[in-house]
Amino acid sequence: MRVLFFGTPEFAVPSLMALVGEGFDVAAVVTRPDKPTGRHRSKATPSPVKLAALAEEIPVVQPENPSTDDFIARVKGLAPDVAAVVAYGHILPERLVTIPRLGSVNVHASLLPALRGAAPIQRAILNGLTETGVTIMQMDAGMDTGPILHQVSTPILPDETGGELSARLAEMGALALVEALTLVEETGLTPRPQQGPVTYAPKLTREEERIDWRTGAEDLARRIRAFDPTPGAWTECRGQPVKLFGARAVEGSGQPGVVLAADEVLRVACGAGAAEVSDVQPAGRERMGVRAFVNGRGVRQGDVLA
Repeated sequence: MRVLFFGTPEFAVPSLMALVGEGFDVAAVVTRPDKPTGRHRSKATPSPVKLAALAEEIPVVQPENPSTDDFIARVKGLAPDVAAVVAYGHILPERLVTIPRLGSVNVHASLLPALRGAAPIQRAILNGLTETGVTIMQMDAGMDTGPILHQVSTPILPDETGGELSARLAEMGALALVEALTLVEETGLTPRPQQGPVTYAPKLTREEERIDWRTGAEDLARRIRAFDPTPGAWTECRGQPVKLFGARAVEGSGQPGVVLAADEVLRVACGAGAAEVSDVQPAGRERMGVRAFVNGRGVRQGDVLA
């Protein structure tokens, strides 16, 4: 089976490598253009998927816009049997997803129709869900609305971070993609319509990532875990933004935002209870343990985080 692979972030790499490892003919990898980085945005940083493709000597295509006539013609010339889309980052037009003989499939990190949208992993944790999974979906013109080919569920662990859950779902998605495409090729696999309550997982906003200390400790700790390691839940300490990681709810009381303890961990009063965090990341610096932050006089007991 000849596969055209669309993907960009680290989450997509296990799916690409699984296809290569199982002997699928990956015609090309389509990924986003290299990202400008550095102080003057003069350095171009390739996506994780591009790096993985180059290591396997797979041709890489990086269109600015995957809807142009030139790109559509290029895809037709590759003559793929199927397109596999894993966190590519663009909405693909119907005239593109219908080019392959078997259509296009998407690896989505939720149990559709729950959590349609751009941020299903973080929002599963934010929403306090105890279960999530991956769905292999036949793509159509809608946003995560296509029929289901294959679905695998998994519990969300009590203290699991967004990064940890993402890594697990990436591996699960890779196996599920290979299983689905193998069944499509060998025996045929009939898609089934999505059924059940529809919920959404829109893109995260900067304001959502800001910590509101009036929130109860359980909800607040869950928010910090959801955004760990990226994009990072943040607060202001002495007028400067700082990201917090490694959160758990503990006993404690005080005015919301007041630092109750600052030693090996940072304990902060919430609307109900308190939250402890083990790591911080001040603006412009690397992630560090709380002790290093305290020793650098970044925070002390009695400070108020806002």
